[in-house]
Amino acid sequence: MAQTTVSFNSAGIPLAGHLYTPDAPTPGPRPALVVGHPGTSVKEQTSGTYAQRMAERGFVTLAFDAAHQGESGGLPRGLEDPAQRVEDFKAAVSYLTTLDEVDADRIGLLGICASGSYSLAATGGDHRVKAVATVSTAEPARQFRLGADGTQDPAVFQALLDAAAQARTAAARSEDPGVMTMFPETAEQARALGGEHGIEGFEYYCTPRGEHERSAKFLAWESIDRMAFHDAFFAVPLIGDRPILQIIGERAVTAWMAVEAHQRATGPKEIHWIKGASHVDLYDKKEYIDPAIDKLTDFYTTYLTTN
Repeated sequence: MAQTTVSFNSAGIPLAGHLYTPDAPTPGPRPALVVGHPGTSVKEQTSGTYAQRMAERGFVTLAFDAAHQGESGGLPRGLEDPAQRVEDFKAAVSYLTTLDEVDADRIGLLGICASGSYSLAATGGDHRVKAVATVSTAEPARQFRLGADGTQDPAVFQALLDAAAQARTAAARSEDPGVMTMFPETAEQARALGGEHGIEGFEYYCTPRGEHERSAKFLAWESIDRMAFHDAFFAVPLIGDRPILQIIGERAVTAWMAVEAHQRATGPKEIHWIKGASHVDLYDKKEYIDPAIDKLTDFYTTYLTTN
């Protein structure tokens, strides 16, 4: 498998990516996958892991940093703009169609966590995508409005909107708007704030287990009010007869979001539960990733055909 550093534009913003190409010879162009990362993550983390593993299964894969994040361009840094994130997936598809080693009629999307919802929305609006799969689906707008488990007090998001409004005013006055820090300083604080889901995120992003220097661990405050009215799942019915697979850990507190997306789908659809896994377990733990990769391989092999 070969890894190549690539770049392409998304609505005028340069995006940085890693292209993975299988070593085994093939008589013609290959099926390809665009792999998107979780919020505040980068291509060197879980999306890169899945991209490499799927390249080992015979697919050309592209893992990339979202606009405003990682090595990609865009200001302010750390902006989570749902519309731009969807556009990034479409731009990645466009890039793949220019490659001789890729069959432009056999391109699929794979989104992890936040990218799970964005990949569903992108598929709804881009008929070049023939199949879409997600791992640990999360829809950032819902998660901020309702909490990871869907039970958050509405006052929490209202307070975040207050802070976002103050940040916009500060920026207009040429003052430092600051950023929203995503993780506390200690694991104990993470558990107190977010329970088991909170500590799992901390252990992945803030310890040697998964941390990366370009994974910012913060959001620009402007992200909050951009997410206030967004609904990535609105586009799910537009996917129509194209197949959807969602892989979810059976212990994931975020599973309700995947279930909602599943209920909105009108064509071939499946939720595949990974026994014993939480949301974050599917980022990097081999005992859970291995069966996920097997399922993804079967799915894309079945549906990324020229028929």
